[in-house]
Amino acid sequence: MSPLEVRQKVVEIIAHIAPDEDLTSLKDDVALREQLELDSMDFLDIVMELRKKHKVEVPPEDYPKLATLNSCVEYLTPKFIS
Repeated sequence: MSPLEVRQKVVEIIAHIAPDEDLTSLKDDVALREQLELDSMDFLDIVMELRKKHKVEVPPEDYPKLATLNSCVEYLTPKFIS
């Protein structure tokens, strides 16, 4: 899966978790929690959706690697390939 496709999957998950948020102007290099009103439970929901829908495991020690869209794509792309 290409990085662009991984980005789209992440955005789709965020749209599911936070349906009232406007995701059209997300900045790739700014922390998602700064751009959106995501709390820690929303973040955990994102991790759970990655596991449930895409069989991608993210251990708790790697959660900081999901801070921005860029870091999500960088971290998750190899996991979607394998």
